Amino acid sequence: MKDYAQTGALAARIAEAQARYVHTIDDGNCVNWPDFFVDDCLYQVTTADNFSQNLEAGIIWLDSKAMLHDRILSLFEANVYERHSYRHLIGQPFITSIEGDEVECESSFMVARITREGPTMLFATGRYMDRWRVTDDKALIVKRIVILDSGHIDTLMGFPL
Repeated sequence: MKDYAQTGALAARIAEAQARYVHTIDDGNCVNWPDFFVDDCLYQVTTADNFSQNLEAGIIWLDSKAMLHDRILSLFEANVYERHSYRHLIGQPFITSIEGDEVECESSFMVARITREGPTMLFATGRYMDRWRVTDDKALIVKRIVILDSGHIDTLMGFPL
């Protein structure tokens, strides 16, 4: 039988960590984005079609915290893009398994892109397939697979989702 008290407490911890995660991205402090991950993490962005066919190649594939740092550094030092920001809406985490201090869950998301000189538009929808390491003092992402509902990819997919 499922332990609903434990599951509820873990879901609340993960939801709080995800709220801080999107706040960091949406409010322009992406430099701290890698702090939400363990050192030997995986962050992948792929499409629903690729995911359903078990195709590992994705749009973004970062397999360490150092690669996440490099990604953010390149955004500010190497890339040229239109000034914009994001606004995330994330559903509650649905826990699918618990193994020791690691929790697997799925959360739906919607992301709007706000341009300074133009419209606000729906940028991406999909779901996070996550593995979190939850301890007494923190919840960190071990693996985040961002599965986009659409195969149409915006060219401004530089910032994390």
